[in-house]
Amino acid sequence: MQPTNKTPARLRLLIGLGLMVFAAAARPETLDFAEAVQRALSQNPDIVVAGTQIGQAQAAVKQSEGARMPKVTASVNVTRTNDALNAFGLKLSQRNATFNDFGAGEFNPANPGVLDVAPHNLNYPDPVNNFNARLEAQLPLYTGGMITGYNQQAKAYLRAARQGDILARQKVIFDVLRAYEGVHTARAYEDVAELGRNAAESYVKTIESLLKGGVVVKSDLLSAKVHLEDVKVQQAQAQNAVQQALDQLHLLLGMPLTAPLDVAGSVEVRPLPGKLSDYQAEALKSNPGLAALRNQLDAAQAAVKVARAGRYPQAGLLARFDTNDNHVGFDAHSYTLGGQVSWQVFDGGVTSGAIQRAQAGRDELAAKLNQAENGIAYQMAEAWRRADEAQQRVTARELAASQAEEARRLVEKRYANGVTTITELLAAQAQLDKARADLVAARYDLKVQRANARLVAGNLQPDQL
Repeated sequence: MQPTNKTPARLRLLIGLGLMVFAAAARPETLDFAEAVQRALSQNPDIVVAGTQIGQAQAAVKQSEGARMPKVTASVNVTRTNDALNAFGLKLSQRNATFNDFGAGEFNPANPGVLDVAPHNLNYPDPVNNFNARLEAQLPLYTGGMITGYNQQAKAYLRAARQGDILARQKVIFDVLRAYEGVHTARAYEDVAELGRNAAESYVKTIESLLKGGVVVKSDLLSAKVHLEDVKVQQAQAQNAVQQALDQLHLLLGMPLTAPLDVAGSVEVRPLPGKLSDYQAEALKSNPGLAALRNQLDAAQAAVKVARAGRYPQAGLLARFDTNDNHVGFDAHSYTLGGQVSWQVFDGGVTSGAIQRAQAGRDELAAKLNQAENGIAYQMAEAWRRADEAQQRVTARELAASQAEEARRLVEKRYANGVTTITELLAAQAQLDKARADLVAARYDLKVQRANARLVAGNLQPDQL
């Protein structure tokens, strides 16, 4: 509904506000590349998983460091027993033991066999209640390197988790770049298809005019119309490709497919300066995947240290404070101080087996790391070569497009002069359309290959492109 001069002023105002709100709601959200990356990093599932792994590793470090500290335990125990040994011991703990508990009333010195008399009160005591409150502290002094090993292992896993987070983020950046530039590439294909359709429609009009003048035959017009319909199909495919590219970007950004979305300017990915050998060395040093593996290897070495701790003695201190009462209370205080050294002399090969298993796990990771390092050096060389090939391909495609455009122009003149056929003209136009499409693909591939080289080198960041 459009407001008119006859519409009341208040109604015109409401209609105008409604149109403004509708236009604002329908306007797509336009993101530049940095904004798209930030959106993806904030909600991508891989990033969330990497974040939880860091949290777990941090908790493990805290747990291992806490093992060095004293452990303080407070407890309350309630006991009722008529067990002879325990009942007498509880009375002693309560400071309530009497001579009568020994059966003193049954002791008769005049009886020659008095020493063989079994005191009833001692052997068959009445039930005893005990309320025990205890505060106990234990401090490990020496664990054969077990606590240190666990701490080193936890810190190594934390470093590995952080490197894994960096790797996950760079992979997301790479995926966003491909999807983001995929939208621009699809639109470039759409532009190519539009140029092809304009040319095809122009041919139809020109041939219709020439046909009326008797210059060309009807079959030329039919061929031109068939070519136009083919170009329309290609244009529809290009338009669908734009929407598919936007849908892929929606998925990466975690947005509903129905949410209006558009992209800002295209990204220019600069080539890596310098020599390949420099970046191979840089990749071996900085690639987060390799760094994560190295830290996992450190953790495996720490696991060997933990296993070896079983061969060494364990030493610790104990401090304990108790109260015991036959009612709810805190009477009969006592304390205990002590130290303990234990050494497992023989365990049937359990410790040796644990050490061998830990060493085998370490050796496996070392082999994987060596394989990964060789793979990264190869991937860096491959990415470097592909980026160089992509640059050469862009140059070649630019020249091919220029030549195809000139060839089409010459064939058009020849056809207008009746020197060539419609088949040659349409073939020249098709060759131009293909050359333009190939150029679009080559430019997209160049950006992807350059970004891939940065990904392998471990320095793919939006502000470094």
